[in-house]
Amino acid sequence: MDCKEFIDIIENKLQPLDGMQKEQFRLAGELYREWNSRINVISRKDIDELYLHHFLHSLSIAGYMKTFGISAEGMHFLDLGTGGGFPGIPLAILFPQARFTLCDSIGKKIKVAEAVASGLGLKNVETVNARAEDIDGKFDYIVSRAVTSLDKFMPWVKGKYRKGILYLKGGDVVEELSLIMGKYRLRSDSIHTWRISSWTDDPYFSEKLVIFIENICN
Repeated sequence: MDCKEFIDIIENKLQPLDGMQKEQFRLAGELYREWNSRINVISRKDIDELYLHHFLHSLSIAGYMKTFGISAEGMHFLDLGTGGGFPGIPLAILFPQARFTLCDSIGKKIKVAEAVASGLGLKNVETVNARAEDIDGKFDYIVSRAVTSLDKFMPWVKGKYRKGILYLKGGDVVEELSLIMGKYRLRSDSIHTWRISSWTDDPYFSEKLVIFIENICN
């Protein structure tokens, strides 16, 4: 998938993009390839499918939000375990009216995320080199792309979100979700799973999910 095909999908499935957003998505591809040649944050196999495996996958979170009427306007997102900036940077391009804090404990990865965000002129992005447990403050949403099992992830984010967690995950999650419901006393109606294949028919997404853990107390 090239940038043009990616942009066509986003405009068809999500929202129209202005000229600046289109240029940012195009330039992001160049910046990631340039930085990845110096600091390997994306596998060589995946860098050839950057727009499919990383950009479109990241924006499946926006697909979930649109499908279920969740607005990003004025929201503050924490991208935990962002690596080189996914899903945070594609979401920040799509949602300039929202704020994004990108966090990773590995310095070289956050260096790439910071450089790409700066190169794109993203004023709504800040980067933090820290462990999840050391992040202060409270965010509207936490987003993440399968950095660990949900059983390990939940203690990291306890008390850090107002509205919910949007988590990208693959495979069979039934046992994992059952475990966290019991262990962390989550109500069954607070956990929602959404097959990305219902939004895009590319075979890459056949087993991939967006999991939304809603903070139903607020």
